[in-house]
Amino acid sequence: MRDILYLEQIEQAEILFKPQRIEVLRLLAEPRTCGEVAQRLGQSKQRVYYHVKLLEEAGLVVRVAERKVRAVHEGVYQATARSYWLSPRLVGRIGGGLREARDAMGLGYLLDLMEEVQEDVAKLDPAVCELPSFGVSGQIRIAPERRQEFLDELRDTLQGLFTRYGGAEGDAFKLAVACYPKAEEEDD
Repeated sequence: MRDILYLEQIEQAEILFKPQRIEVLRLLAEPRTCGEVAQRLGQSKQRVYYHVKLLEEAGLVVRVAERKVRAVHEGVYQATARSYWLSPRLVGRIGGGLREARDAMGLGYLLDLMEEVQEDVAKLDPAVCELPSFGVSGQIRIAPERRQEFLDELRDTLQGLFTRYGGAEGDAFKLAVACYPKAEEEDD
């Protein structure tokens, strides 16, 4: 089972986005027969089998074994991934194509960058046990009058790293940095 399956086909998304199928998929995190899934959902075996076959045709479920119960051969199915990510390109940018000139300070650029990172991460080889990658997240507070100073210092620091480590030798890594206002949390 893969960690992530990146869905780029609208047909896969259409199959996935039925509440019943999502429940079936959750139950198939562990190998199960349609009968076992049906019993847990309180559904008929035929109804679950219908959904499992659609999920299997879409590449979201795979048959992993077969059991012989009485005179009937019963398939054992499992979800193909632990997480399913939808490509933002399934919908595309509403109101126009990708920006010709990206504004590095604009929300549109940030969204494009996050889509790019999501796609890159989803395409990493799941067979590699320990990918040499890491993530860092934190929160900072910047007074409005010091924002430009912060951005200039961040740009200079990153440019220094790109210059120092940007040679043609060694493993290629991609670095993406996002800085955006934190949404105010509602008081409970």
